[in-house]
Formats: sequence, C-alpha cells, structure tokens
Amino acid sequence: MKPINLNQARKARTRAEAKAKADQNAIRFGRSKAEQLLDAAREQQASDRLSQLKFEDE
Repeated sequence: MKPINLNQARKARTRAEAKAKADQNAIRFGRSKAEQLLDAAREQQASDRLSQLKFEDE
C-alpha cells in the first residue's frame, strides 16, 4: 500500500468541491453570449436615449 500525502488529498477534495459549486453556479446564473450582447445593446440604447433627453445649459 502506498502512503498518501494528507495535504494533497485535502486540497484535491477542496478543489473538487469548489469545481462542483462553480458548475452549479454556471448552470444557475450563466447566460449565453447572445443574451449578454442583447443586454449590452439595450443598456447602450437606454443610455443614448437619456443623453438625448438631457437639457444642456448654455
């Protein structure tokens, strides 16, 4: 039987748990590239519209 480095085993277990949690979050909160681009375009349109409606003092 080969001896195990407990530090390496603990770190590997922690990495695996973090990876599992990251995968769950990606499923839960992840958005496709198209959705991100659509939101950015809508945000830009809203910003442009607000700047068009601003009154400028001269």
